[in-house]
Parts: sequence; structure tokens; C-alpha cells
Amino acid sequence: MITEHLQQIRQAAMDVLHPSEKDLAHGLELHRESYVFDAYGFTPTAGGICPRYDEAFERGAGRDELNLLREEFRMNGAFDDPEMVARLKTAWEFSGVDCIFQNSGFECNNVELMLLRLSNYTNLVDKLPDVYERAVFPQQLSGIRERGKRALYMTTNGVPLPSQLSSTAEALQYIGVFFRLGIRMMHLTYNRRNLIGDGCAESADAGLSDFGREVIAEMNRVGVIPDVAHSGQRTSLEAAQVSKKPVVASHTTVRHFSTHYRAKCDEVIEAVKASGGYVGICGHPPFLQGSMDLNAMLDHVEYVARKYGVDHVAIGTDNGLDLDVDKKALASRASRPVWEAYWPAPGAGYELMTKEQYASVNCMNWPMYTVGLVQRGFTDEEIRKIIGGNVLRVISETLA
Repeated sequence: MITEHLQQIRQAAMDVLHPSEKDLAHGLELHRESYVFDAYGFTPTAGGICPRYDEAFERGAGRDELNLLREEFRMNGAFDDPEMVARLKTAWEFSGVDCIFQNSGFECNNVELMLLRLSNYTNLVDKLPDVYERAVFPQQLSGIRERGKRALYMTTNGVPLPSQLSSTAEALQYIGVFFRLGIRMMHLTYNRRNLIGDGCAESADAGLSDFGREVIAEMNRVGVIPDVAHSGQRTSLEAAQVSKKPVVASHTTVRHFSTHYRAKCDEVIEAVKASGGYVGICGHPPFLQGSMDLNAMLDHVEYVARKYGVDHVAIGTDNGLDLDVDKKALASRASRPVWEAYWPAPGAGYELMTKEQYASVNCMNWPMYTVGLVQRGFTDEEIRKIIGGNVLRVISETLA
């Protein structure tokens, strides 16, 4: 069943690209030979019904408790089923991805919440040693591939900060703590304003705070990549200007094609380039706008590559795959929007997206991204940089 679902995803990309036999064969072969690194994404998650979920719902558990129960089960408990493990391996093989910069921290600065998601992914690697290895240094990555496994390189959707701030030094120490736990990239902000700077969804654009400058200096010192994917234009610009090491926008789009608040303007892209970083293009149709399909995604990639150089663009899909293709709906109750997520509705664009558009850009279609780049005339060397080489370079430079 999972194979049929994957083939439907692949057909959606084929229907968009219409590649020649020559381009298709060359792109697929190049993809197999290259080291493929998703600049920000999600490993496929398992399905099934969490045995504790219904009970928790009936006794009045809140939104966050229910979400955590569901997440822990989908990332860990459900993989007790050998069928789910087999589906996982099939999906990884289909995508041809070697490593993911895995979202493994909640969308906040709360240390306790961030540890909850990090524990899920740390445990996932321990639970499935024949599938995964967790990488914390770039030199480990080639060996993981040689052993026929997939690597998870961890990132968080926020900078961990203590709930009570008594001194700057005390606040900054958690960056080092999470580095030692394996985190190698952190969002400076997540849509809203925080102590570091303004998020991309704020109507104001106040930029980086003085404390934010100290945060970036500490990230540079420790070896953590500053990520401005969810930061406001001015915060992104100033972060790239003050950082002594590469800054990235790991999963975003470009303002030239998109008015979405996540899209980065040319001034920001130029600053990210000057820092030595890259702009990772995501696979969310409403953020891409235009045709909202794989061609639109490749338009964004090509724009950055042609205008700012192939050394400064990557692909961070920001989407995933649910391995439970026959999943049962879970009970749910109406709740207020999540504070940090801040997804405005209506008008976010999801109501306009078709399932075919989303399928065409799905992370399982990584081989077709490569085919699309071949169609657009990029050389093999340029494509290798875009689909993984630029991420490898930045993680090495950050830890130097």
C-alpha cells in the first residue's frame, strides 16, 4: 500500500515536469550518486492509534498533552510494528535522501518543551539502529551512508532560554547545553517576536535585539548555525550582518515570486550570501505561490542560484510523509490557535492548494527535484551543491 502511495506522489511530479527520457534517466542516476541533504525536513512518521490517546481525551486532557501523546507514538511507539519499519525503509529508499536536518525541538524558547521533542528523535535513532544513525559532526556522514543507513542531523525551532533570566551569561549557557545534546542549528525566532528579534509574521519589523546579537555571538562560538527561516526581514538581515559564521534561511521562499510572510527579500538573500550561508527553498505550495507545484519550487531555487550563485541555495522541504496511509481520525476538540505557530487564516493559501500540487513537491519526490534541475540546464557539479553540498559546506564551516 505504501508503494502505491509513493508512486502516486511520483506521478504528480512527472505530470508537472514532463521530463524527456534522457533528462529523467540522467537526473535519477545523478541523484543516486550524490550526497543528498535536506536542509530542513521531517523523517517519515509511523501511523496507527496511540493506545493512550482516547483515554486521555475522555478524561479531559488538553491540546498540548494530546499532541505530545500522538507525537511520541508516531515517532516511537508505532515502530514496534515491523510493518511500519518496513514502510519506513521503503520511503527512505524511494526518496534517495541521505541526511535530514531534522526538526527536533518545539516552536518556542522553552527548554522543557524543546527537550520533549528532542527526546523523541534521540530515542527514534536508538530504537531503529538498522535504519538510522544520529550525526553530530560532518565527518560522520559519509560513514553512515557507507553503512547503508540514514542520518539525522538535529535542529530546533527556537533558541533554548531559561524561564527566569537572571543574567545574560546564564541565559546563553543553554545554547551550549543543547549543542552537547546534538543540536547543530537553531531558529532565532518562530513567526512571532521574542527576546532575540522579530518573527516573520509580525506586522512590525523591529529587527535583532541587543540580546539577539549576543545570542548569535554565542552560537558562532559554540558551533550552532543561526537559522532565520521564520524571522522577519530586518531580523534576518541584521543576523546575517553581525554573524561571523554562515547564517541560513533553511526553509523559505523568495519575495520575487511570493508575497507570503515567510518569503525573503533580495536584500536578505544578499546578506545571507555574504555571510557564507544559503537560502533553502521549501515545499509548501501556499508559500511558493505561482503555480504552487514543483515547477514553482524550482523557480525559487533557480532564482537564487542564477542571481546569487549556486553556492548559496539549498532545498529544505519542510514537509513529511505519514506512513499510515489508512489512518483513522483521532478525536479532537476545538482549541485556540497555537501561540508560536501563528498561522493566519483565512488567506494562508492552504484552501487553494490541491492534493496534486502538494504531492508534486512532497519530500518523497527528491529524485524529481534533481531531474527538474537537470531540465533547467544546471551542471552536475552545480546540482550536487544544491541538493546537499552547500549544507555540508556550511555545517563544516560552522564547526571550524
